[in-house]
Amino acid sequence: MRRAALLLGAVTTAFAATLDDVCTATYAKAALPKNGILSGVTFNTSSISVSVTKNASVTGTDFPSGVIDYCSVAFSYSHQGAGDTVQLEFWLPAPDKFANRWLSTGGGAFAINSGTNSLPGGIIYNAAAGITDGGFGDFDNELDDVFPLGNGTANWPAVYMFGYQAHHEMSVIGKAFTRSFFNMTAVDKLYSYYQGCSEGGREGWSQLQRFADEWDGAVTGAPAIRFSQQQINHMFPPVVEKTMGYYPPPCELEQIMYETIDACDALDGRTDGVVSRTDLCKLNFNLSSLIGISYSCNATSALTGYEPAQNGTITAEGVALAEAIFKGLHDSNGLRAYLSFQYGTSLDDATTVYDETTNNWTASTSVNGGTEWISRFIELQETSNLDWSNFTYDTLRDYMYAGWQMYEDTLQTTWPDLSATRDAGVKIIHYHGESDPSIPPASSVHYHESLSFNESTARLNEWYRLFLVPGGAHCAVNAYQDGPWPQTTLGSLIEWVEQGVVPERLNATYTSGSDAGSEAQLCAWPLRPLWSDNATKFDCVYDQVSIDTWHYRFDSYKEPLY
Repeated sequence: MRRAALLLGAVTTAFAATLDDVCTATYAKAALPKNGILSGVTFNTSSISVSVTKNASVTGTDFPSGVIDYCSVAFSYSHQGAGDTVQLEFWLPAPDKFANRWLSTGGGAFAINSGTNSLPGGIIYNAAAGITDGGFGDFDNELDDVFPLGNGTANWPAVYMFGYQAHHEMSVIGKAFTRSFFNMTAVDKLYSYYQGCSEGGREGWSQLQRFADEWDGAVTGAPAIRFSQQQINHMFPPVVEKTMGYYPPPCELEQIMYETIDACDALDGRTDGVVSRTDLCKLNFNLSSLIGISYSCNATSALTGYEPAQNGTITAEGVALAEAIFKGLHDSNGLRAYLSFQYGTSLDDATTVYDETTNNWTASTSVNGGTEWISRFIELQETSNLDWSNFTYDTLRDYMYAGWQMYEDTLQTTWPDLSATRDAGVKIIHYHGESDPSIPPASSVHYHESLSFNESTARLNEWYRLFLVPGGAHCAVNAYQDGPWPQTTLGSLIEWVEQGVVPERLNATYTSGSDAGSEAQLCAWPLRPLWSDNATKFDCVYDQVSIDTWHYRFDSYKEPLY
């Protein structure tokens, strides 16, 4: 009970008012910051709307389930001379629940917010929480809805807003509004936090790399940093298929995944349906051993298209394809351009589609944002379509480099010097699913190692900790592995910031399988999980040989890729 009390926090600035008393347009208008809090920003007071919600049951991936009451406040502001409108929405707890906390939340893919899906995470921890629409016209609009302005004409203000500006403005405005809404005094401490995953993870780093004292702590999950490499990397598996001239039935790749999971499950010392040590899998498992194993999948008919029944055996071509994808993108000289996924991961980007006209499997024409990134953001064409039939590995590498050059100051988000953030006392919990099929977890490891160029891992761990989630998929539990998920990471961050409780290991919960409902602990990088004594004892161990498998040198570029 004491831990729960610490987590929720004592209400130090509560005043004699109910949620109904404060959740009015008049009260919200009075709580708006004064014009001038940000240079050139003007608030539209007539845009204020409020509503009270009580006894709402909420569930989420990154916060525990609960029943919440909250006040929703929405309003807009504009930038002088821009002719724009930026919308904000804040959820605020009842005054008697407020624990002096603000939470910024992020989005995913090309979206700058997650709708209202992330806001309950603030209310659960008695914090005010906010989202921004980035000035894109609506909370449902994304960057690619407003970029480019037309063929050949970039919408650079939208890129700046998406890249970092909108979140900084929301934090400044949200913290000021929260202080006023809850009658906080100048000496009252308002703890400020961030939580986001994928693009939301990148948005978190965009602030940490630019505004050292914006937050007291941040949770950054599976961040889409190295934006150009990441978007185009989705195209790598289909280009491998085209280059090799082999388009495997989806069932074959799925069987390769299942067999790899089975073969590598016990390498961590415990057989539980989870590959917790993908590094040991890479070191010890030969995919060629799968050749000849049979696979079988029933026919399906879905919105994504018809798939006939698939029966066969794993081929040498299928294994070679998987090995090439896991090896990662190399240019025609054999130099590395980017990293790839861990063994046992679902190769979603390599999924083929069935052509009922030719009765053959073909590469997917929709490549998870990669074609859109090249067409809209590099070629500046007002279309998401792209003819990539003649693409080679060098083509992918060249587009990665072109996007890196164009967006290094906005979207790449890999600045390696966080000394100002460290010196401001900020705490960071960075997590990544080890079997993420969208953003390779080695991406997060590489950024962590880029920071360690400036200081030791031990010094980094005093304020920034990276946790790999065994079996974890992209910002969520894995449908193919029964691994745990760190659902209370924000709570761990709050304890670290407010109580000094260092997350030596990160708490996680099993949500499926035989361990469903039980607790687990995740190891802080570079320590790796290992079970011993007949899978009864769990340790976080240092294994240099395994760690080395996570290190990459991108020698296809002349410049360092952090």
